[in-house]
Amino acid sequence: MRGAVLQLARPERREVAITFDAPWESSSAFPKSVVQDGSTIRIYYRACSPDADDSSLQGSAMAVSHDGGLSFEKPDLGRVDWEGSKANNLISIAVPPHMPPVFRDTNPDCRPEERFKGLSAHWKQAYAMGSPDGIDWRGLGDGPLKMSGTFDTVNTAFWDPAIERYRSYTRFFDYLDDGAVEANVLGKDATVVRSIQSSTSRDFLRWTRPRPNRYRDRLGETQLYTNATLPCPDTSGLYLAFPNRYVQHREIDPNHGHPGANDALFMCSRDGVTWTRYSEAWVRPGLDPLNWTDRNNYPVWGIVRTSSTEWSMYITEHYRHKTEPGRVRRLSIRPHGFVSVHAGVGGGGFITRSMRPEAGDLRVNFATSAAGSLRVAVTRVDGTAIPGYGLDDMDEVFGDDLDRVVRWRGGRSLRELVSGLPVRLLFSLNEADLYAFRVA
Repeated sequence: MRGAVLQLARPERREVAITFDAPWESSSAFPKSVVQDGSTIRIYYRACSPDADDSSLQGSAMAVSHDGGLSFEKPDLGRVDWEGSKANNLISIAVPPHMPPVFRDTNPDCRPEERFKGLSAHWKQAYAMGSPDGIDWRGLGDGPLKMSGTFDTVNTAFWDPAIERYRSYTRFFDYLDDGAVEANVLGKDATVVRSIQSSTSRDFLRWTRPRPNRYRDRLGETQLYTNATLPCPDTSGLYLAFPNRYVQHREIDPNHGHPGANDALFMCSRDGVTWTRYSEAWVRPGLDPLNWTDRNNYPVWGIVRTSSTEWSMYITEHYRHKTEPGRVRRLSIRPHGFVSVHAGVGGGGFITRSMRPEAGDLRVNFATSAAGSLRVAVTRVDGTAIPGYGLDDMDEVFGDDLDRVVRWRGGRSLRELVSGLPVRLLFSLNEADLYAFRVA
């Protein structure tokens, strides 16, 4: 790579999708996951802890979107009595195990009565749960899972077709040396950070021994409160994560009563264990002072396809405030647009490793300025251009497109080369961002 850099692309905060202002929703109402099931989009969340003397008692609820994920309604489920009425969206009020962060199981061998699944957790115990419809839940197996961890967070799991197994991402406390700067969370004699571990399973009940995430950076003292890990849509063997970073020792409003500030990070991985973690915030707290207090800016687990040109995620705001109810805001994301190779005025570019593409068109997800451009050359492994496929053999490509087919002069396509021929691709960029490319 010369004259170009990998650049983190940040989402845009859009409209407020949910406000937790119902009588059965407390200031600690908190979303766990968003699930898209065909045209139905649901957000599952903790609504309240109705007994102040028993924090383990928890109300779980569901909101539904009928406009593609732009806004959510609270349907009358008629299941739970709240102050003499069942006209509410509560699914249950119970002691652990609570309704889990929910995912739709895409395992082709999934039982119909377990089409929705999740890991419910309470401190050091995790439970497998299943549901036929995402509303009626039951425990799977006999009691807690045999899995080590400290699970007081949103623990995630999903079916991974790349390995034909379930993957889970859960919390554990990582003990650091005495020189760590973060405040203690387990008492004066223990210095730890909240960290992420993963396991795999064939049946969602018996899990491998958890493996701590490995990172390519040296940010060892970063507190990762949630993980929001999921497979990248439409792409096998690529994993995304949107952990919430908790800066425990900072306090911008001493009157709030709870220290700490939070923002959201972005990470990606090819094996689900070793991660590229971008150290700059993917989402900052922003101008709203109520988002600078503790436990805000948590990305909700899940990606929604809002349209053919937009993905949506959601993020928490106004958590645990007495004057304003908590809420969830939508984030607008470019499909497959989390990181780009960026070159500014003067240009730059990169050359890929050797690859053996099957016959097909080279397609790019890219954006340029009005004066910017993108060009591509196909080279041999030694870097010499293949005749007819050099940078000078194509007109400049410009615009903003999620799936543009690249052609060389004379209408040449990459599919006209011998399938499986080892080649490298040389990209030349000027005032441009290349988010992804594929041969298809």
